[in-house]
Amino acid sequence: MSLLSRLFGGGGSAPESQSETYKDFTITPAPSREGGRFRVGATIEKDGKTHHLIRADVLETLDDATATSLRKARQVIDEQGDRIFG
Repeated sequence: MSLLSRLFGGGGSAPESQSETYKDFTITPAPSREGGRFRVGATIEKDGKTHHLIRADVLETLDDATATSLRKARQVIDEQGDRIFG
């Protein structure tokens, strides 16, 4: 992906390098572009299992959507733990 695409939101998702580990889960923010805004989303992984989190929240900037995606994923992990895979 080119530098200009990353700067102006091309591709519609956060860079892989923004993944974080939280309570043994790997969270990768993945906000998706909807018009000129970004829907909150993330991938949550643990022990080879994957859960795709998609929220109704739509935010104006990729940075805000990325931060919110991480926060919402941590919240889901706190509330559900391994049950998110069931």
